[in-house]
Amino acid sequence: MHIPSFIERKREGGELGAGEIAEFIAGYAKGDVPDYQAAAWAMAVYFKGMSAAETGALTRAMRDSGRVLSYPEGSPLKVDKHSTGGIGDKVSLVLAPLLACAGVWVPMISGRGLGITGGTLDKMESIPGFRTGLAEDEALAQLARIGVVMIGQTADLCPADKKLYALRDVTATVPSIPLIVASIMSKKLAESLDRLVLDVKFGSGAFMKTRADAQVLADAMCAVGAECGVETMAILNAMDEPLGHTAGNALEVRESVETLQGRGPADLIALTLDLAEKVSPVPREQLAAWLADGTAWRKWTLLLEAQGGRAADTERILEIHRAPLQRPFIADRSGTLARMDAELIGRACVALGAGRAQASDAVDFAVGCADIAKTGAPMVEGETLLTLHARDERTLADALGFVRRAVEIS
Repeated sequence: MHIPSFIERKREGGELGAGEIAEFIAGYAKGDVPDYQAAAWAMAVYFKGMSAAETGALTRAMRDSGRVLSYPEGSPLKVDKHSTGGIGDKVSLVLAPLLACAGVWVPMISGRGLGITGGTLDKMESIPGFRTGLAEDEALAQLARIGVVMIGQTADLCPADKKLYALRDVTATVPSIPLIVASIMSKKLAESLDRLVLDVKFGSGAFMKTRADAQVLADAMCAVGAECGVETMAILNAMDEPLGHTAGNALEVRESVETLQGRGPADLIALTLDLAEKVSPVPREQLAAWLADGTAWRKWTLLLEAQGGRAADTERILEIHRAPLQRPFIADRSGTLARMDAELIGRACVALGAGRAQASDAVDFAVGCADIAKTGAPMVEGETLLTLHARDERTLADALGFVRRAVEIS
C-alpha cells in the first residue's frame, strides 16, 4: 500500500475503499504507519469528510484492531448507552444497575473526563476500593452473576482508537464527524451489543453546539450501528445547564445514590428513564418503580461489592472526599434564574480540579459545584445559587470568575 497516494486521494475528496482503510488502520495500530502520515490523513478527513460507507469501514477497522468481547451461547440481551458528554451527567451510574434489574447484561465500558466534561470512570474511582480494571474473564463472570459490570477500556480493546484519538487531540482534528463516529462506535461495537442507546448532547456545555449538528452526529452513529448489526437508537438532549444539582466526581456519586434510593432530581430521573426504556425489555413504568422501591439500589450494592467497593461508602462519600472550602454563591438580586451556563460551570469545575486539561492530569474527587439551582426557578436576593467545593483559595477564586459569568437573573 502506498500511503502518500492514499492520503492524497482523500485530500482531493476521493473515496477510499474498505480494504485499504482496514490496511491503513491496522498498520497504524502496529506502528508501521508513522504518526505524521496518520496526522496528514486525519486532517484530509477533517476537511473532505467521509461517505457513510467509508465511515462504516473505518469504524469496523478500529473495532477489529483489538479484541472483541464474546459471550456464551444463549446469554441474555446485551445493552449499553453512550453519552457524548455533558456537565453533571451522572446518568451511567444510575442507568447501568437499573437496566440490570431487567435481566439484561450491561457490559459498560466507560472513559475518563477530558476538558469540561466529566468521565464515568473518574466518578466510580472516587469510591474507595472500586476496581475498574477487570480482566475479560472476570468481567464475564460478573455479568453472569449480577448482570452488570462497569470497567475502563483495556489495552487490547480498540488500540487503534487510543492512538488515533491522542493524535487528533494534538493536531486539531477532533471535531470531525466521521472520526468522532468511528471513535465512539468502535468501542461500543467491541462490546458485541444487541442494543445501544446514544445520548447526544447539544448546547453550551456540549461538544455539538446546535441541535442540527447533534442530529447529523446521531444519524451517522445510528447508521453505523445498524450496518454492524446493533439496534442503535439516539436521543438528543440539551446541555445548556448542568444535569441535576451537582458537577464534580464525589458530589455526583452522592446525587446518583440519592437517585437510586428514589429521591433524585427530576431531570436526572427523566433522562435516565428516557434512555433506559429504549433498550430495556420492560416498560418505563417498571423501570421507574425499580428506582422508587430500592430494587435498583440493591443492584448497585451488588455491583459495588463485586468490584471492591461498598454501598455504605457511597452514602458517606462526601465525608470521605470533603473539600476544605465550601463557599456559597449568592444571588445579588431577586428575580427568575434565566441562565446557569453549562460550559462555564464546567470550566469552573476544571479550575477547581474536578476535570482535566490534559489526559495525564489527576482529578480531585472532592471538588466541584453543588446545590446548583435550575433555570426558571424564582430567586430571592441572598439565596444560594450554588455552592463551590474547593481545595484552596486560589482555585476558588479562579472558579468564581467562571461562575459569575455563568449566572443570569432576570
